[in-house]
Amino acid sequence: MKHQSQGGFLIAKIHQLSGRIFSKLLKKHQIEINPAQGRIMFVLWRNDNIPIQELAKKTSLSKTTLTSMLDRLEIMGYITRVPSKEDRRKICIKLTEKDKSLHEKYRQVSLEMTDLFYQGMSNDEIDLFEKQLEKTYKNLIAAEKKLI
Repeated sequence: MKHQSQGGFLIAKIHQLSGRIFSKLLKKHQIEINPAQGRIMFVLWRNDNIPIQELAKKTSLSKTTLTSMLDRLEIMGYITRVPSKEDRRKICIKLTEKDKSLHEKYRQVSLEMTDLFYQGMSNDEIDLFEKQLEKTYKNLIAAEKKLI
């Protein structure tokens, strides 16, 4: 009889709990965006002024979900939509000046969250843990491709 593993169940529970904690930390630091919007901003902080299709790919969000989240971020003044210089049919997402203060506050919350997440783990344990997660992630990507 095969050992009953709980990896997927534990990952789902960790995802839910860490999302709730992250939301509370954002609120505590008076950051008005939610964790999902933060994921969009995180990608843009690394690579600003990118097409919506590329942003959807990098955030793993569907285009419809992403569009409504971008609408809210634009209303809040954090992003703007700009036609691409190379292809007018493409719309690029660009950060605004308002984003500058958010970036530093969000970085602080992310560091706080990382400290909570890895509390009590050595650097070797963290490296091993992340390698195992990466392996699981790659397994799931391969499985998804077979199912398409």
